[in-house]
Amino acid sequence: MDFEIPSDIKELLVQLDDFIEEEIKPLERENDNIRFFDHRREYARTDFEKDGIPRPEWYALLAEMRRRADKAGFLRWSLPRSLGGSDGSNLGMAIIREHLASKGLGLHNDLQNEASIVGNFPTVLMFNAHGTEAQKSEFIEGLFSGEKRVAFGLTEPNHGSDATWLETTAARDGDEWVINGAKRFNTGLDTATHDMVFARTSGDPGDANGITCFLVPTSTPGFNVEFMWWTFNMPSEHAELTLENVRVPHSSILGHEGRGLDLAQLFVHENRIRQAASGVGAAQFCVNESVAYVKQRQVFGKPLWKNQAIQFPLAEMQTRIEMVRWLVRYCAWQLDRNEHMAVSDKVAMANYSGNRLVCDAADLAIQVHGGIGYTRHKPFEHIYRHHRRYRITEGSDEIQIRRVGQRLFAAESSRGGFVHPGGR
Repeated sequence: MDFEIPSDIKELLVQLDDFIEEEIKPLERENDNIRFFDHRREYARTDFEKDGIPRPEWYALLAEMRRRADKAGFLRWSLPRSLGGSDGSNLGMAIIREHLASKGLGLHNDLQNEASIVGNFPTVLMFNAHGTEAQKSEFIEGLFSGEKRVAFGLTEPNHGSDATWLETTAARDGDEWVINGAKRFNTGLDTATHDMVFARTSGDPGDANGITCFLVPTSTPGFNVEFMWWTFNMPSEHAELTLENVRVPHSSILGHEGRGLDLAQLFVHENRIRQAASGVGAAQFCVNESVAYVKQRQVFGKPLWKNQAIQFPLAEMQTRIEMVRWLVRYCAWQLDRNEHMAVSDKVAMANYSGNRLVCDAADLAIQVHGGIGYTRHKPFEHIYRHHRRYRITEGSDEIQIRRVGQRLFAAESSRGGFVHPGGR
C-alpha cells in the first residue's frame, strides 16, 4: 500500500472543491437555503406537523444538488462505468468522503440525509449484482431520477442485532407470496415507492439461510406505515411498519430465495466504510474549528490555547484521528482487493472506531467552545447527534466488536454469525 493519495484522487479533490465553490455554495445561498444548515436547520428540515418527516423543500434542494452533481459527472463516480460511473475505488471513496466531511456542514455532503455530491448507492449495487434484468431495467435509472425510491426493512420490533431471528414470514401461495410481520426503523418509507422487506421463507429461527428479500410496492394492500419514530437526529423517515397478508408475485424476490442476508451484508459493508471515512473527516473539522477558536479566545489575559487543559485533549484527539484515518484507508484498500466478506472484521474495526472517534471529537469541541459550543449556532451538536446513531445502525458497536472477536478466535458458527444493521 502506498501512503500517498493517488494522483487521480488528488486531481478529483481539486475538481470537487471547484465545483462546490462554483455550483453548490451559490445554491446554498439562494432563497435562504442556508436555513437548512445554520442554527435553524432542524426546524427548516422537519415537518413537525406531519409526523416529523422531512419537508418537501428540503428534499427538493437535495434533488437539485444531486442533479447538478450528476451533470458534472461526480454523483455516480463510485459506480461501474456501465452505470454511468467511473469505476471508483473504495480507497478513493474513503478519501473523498473524509475530505468532504472535513469541510463541515453544507449541501456538498449532508450528514442527516447521507446525501453527497459523490454519492453512495448500496441499493443500486444490490440491484446490479443480484437483480434480474427486468428489475435492473425498472429500478436502477429510476433510483437516480427519483422515479423509484426503495426503502430498507430488516429490523423488527423484537429483533435488531439478532436479525437471523426475525419473525416476519412469507409463505408461498402458487405464483405469489404472502407476507406477515412488522418492521421497525424501516428507513425511507415517507416517500418510498417500494420497500425491501426481509422475511423468513424457510429454515428455523437463528438460521442465516432461509431469509428472502422481497421488493414490495408500498401501495400494496396490507402494507401499513403506522407512524414515524421521532429520533435524536430530526427529521425522521424511520417508520414502524406492519404487514398483514401482503401479496407479492414470485418475481418480486431480489436475489436468490433464502439468501436475503447476502444482500443485507453488501448493503451494510458499503455503508460502514463510507460512514467511518465521514467520521474521520467530521472529527478533523471539530478539531480544526476548536484550534482556530482557542487561538483567538482570550481568557485571564492570555490566549486560551496556552492552557495545557486545552492543548492536551486536542493533541490526543488529533492523534486518534491520524490512527483511525489510516485504519479506514487500509480497510478501503483491502476492500478493493478482496471480496467484502473476507475483510468484514477490518470493516467492523474501521466503522466502530470511526463512529466513536467523531462522537468524542464533537463532544470535545463543545467543551472547548464553552457555552457557545452548546448552542445550535455551532455545528457540533448536529455532528454529534448524526454520528451517534451510527454506533447503533449498520451494526452496533457491540456487534462490530463481536465480528472482530469471531475472526480473532475463529469462533464463527453457522448460526448467529451474521453481522447486520442493528438499528435498521
